[in-house]
Order: sequence, then C-alpha cells, then structure tokens
Amino acid sequence: MTERAVYHRLRELRERFTPPPGFTYPEISGGMFVMTTIPCRRHEVTVADVRDQLVPQLPDGVGAFEATVTGDEVLGKLRVPDLVVTTGDATVPLLAVEVVSPSNPRTDYEDKSRDYPAMGIPHYLIVDPRDGTWMYHWQVGRRRGSPEYENRLRRPYGNTVTIAGGWKVATGGLPLYPRTDVTLAPE
Repeated sequence: MTERAVYHRLRELRERFTPPPGFTYPEISGGMFVMTTIPCRRHEVTVADVRDQLVPQLPDGVGAFEATVTGDEVLGKLRVPDLVVTTGDATVPLLAVEVVSPSNPRTDYEDKSRDYPAMGIPHYLIVDPRDGTWMYHWQVGRRRGSPEYENRLRRPYGNTVTIAGGWKVATGGLPLYPRTDVTLAPE
C-alpha cells in the first residue's frame, strides 16, 4: 500500500473514529494516528487570548480559527493546529499557532516545526506556558534537502511578537502552567 493510500485510509477511519474519553481526534503523521489528551484550561485560555489579539488586526476576508484540520495528502500529514490564520478559500494557512502541552513539547518543537514548512505554512508561532517563552518561525526555504523555516526568534513572555504583515501578539499576560503539571524535556 502506498503512503498516499495509507493516508486516505487513515482519513476514512478518522471520520468514523470516536476518541476515548479525555482524548482529541487524532492527527496523522508517519502513517499512524497521533493522539493527544484534551487540553487543560490554561492551554485553552492561551489559545483564546492569542486569537482575541489577532482578530482585530486581520484584514477583511482573513480569520483566526481554532482546531482547524490542516492536511497535505502528498506528505501524508493531517495536523490540527491550536489556531490558524487563513482566508476562507485558502488550502494552506497563513499562520499556525501551537500552545505547548505540559507533557509533550517535542510534538510542537520538532514534529510540527518540520511538518508545517513542508506543508507550505509560511509562519509558525509556538507559545510555551511551561517556561513562559514563545518561538516564532518564518520564511520557508530548503536546507538539507527539505523545506524548513529559515528564521527563528525565541523570547520570554513580556515581549511582543510581530508576525507576518505586522500582526502583534502581546505575551505578558499569558498564563503559565503550574510547576506541578510541567515536564521540562529537552527540545
């Protein structure tokens, strides 16, 4: 079975799938389902705060949407960013935003940092309530034979990040996870 056929089969199964209690609908990567637990309240507050800051800055026809399925059949990837900025008719978001979960940061820092540029997403913002930092990636290029972001900027909360066409996200008031909920794994 080809990778594309596996992807289509997994998409079909996903449509009929009911996640177990406490889990979200799966993403697809590497020919497998990738399941995550339902986000905690501080995660959701962070997503809503970033969305609420972006919406008034967006031009007509562009919106910010939570948990929107973003797939690439050729790559065999289906991701569900916490937030995307896109037009109604675009197949690729202008911006993907991920809020790092307390227990699995590698997905956002490694897997999605590799997948999103391959999917053609030009801007990627990671907000990390574990340690109060953000990392902004932009300008997809090709190094080492694969698409990747050529630019990265990492700063602590309190610094405002300016994205794409001048959209600004103030990070000073974003919540942190309680220390008891955080697994600080190397990135």
